[in-house]
Amino acid sequence: MKRISVFCGSSMGASAEYEKEARALGKLLAEKGIGVVYGGASVGLMGAVADGAMEAGGEVIGIMPKLLAKREVTHNNLTDLHIVNTMHERKAMMAHLSDGFISLPGGAGTMEEFFEVFTWAMIGEHKKPCGLLNINDYYTPLLTFFDHMVEEKFLKEESRKIVIVESDAAVMLEKFIKIENEQAL
Repeated sequence: MKRISVFCGSSMGASAEYEKEARALGKLLAEKGIGVVYGGASVGLMGAVADGAMEAGGEVIGIMPKLLAKREVTHNNLTDLHIVNTMHERKAMMAHLSDGFISLPGGAGTMEEFFEVFTWAMIGEHKKPCGLLNINDYYTPLLTFFDHMVEEKFLKEESRKIVIVESDAAVMLEKFIKIENEQAL
């Protein structure tokens, strides 16, 4: 596993735990020799993930659409920063550069990024692991909704099982590596 895309908010959220865990995820990935691919901002949880990885000597690749580069604070100290034309290009590049996807807490943009790669996995476009890091039970209401979708026959149980949910980043990363190793056989 060379790189993981991290989807997360451009704000810190309501709990200090979000920033702490975002920074810890970046550090953990760097310590394991796994690069971070993310949205390219220096603010919010995005900045915390990048800072945690860079402080631990990791590779951090940011991908920022031009429109957001004008509004958000672009991180200037990354291993690499790509400025792309559209959000579509951003997501495609993130997917191309990554071997898995982890979503931290975030808003509509985070959800949109997660759901796109989750949908791609469901239809067989990739077999890369997709995870929700459930810090402070942030994703518990979404998980309840997933279960409701299964009950109402709008989501297949095998598709529901694609989503790896953990509250501990190290446990999630172990599962990601196990999936990658099984696929390599």
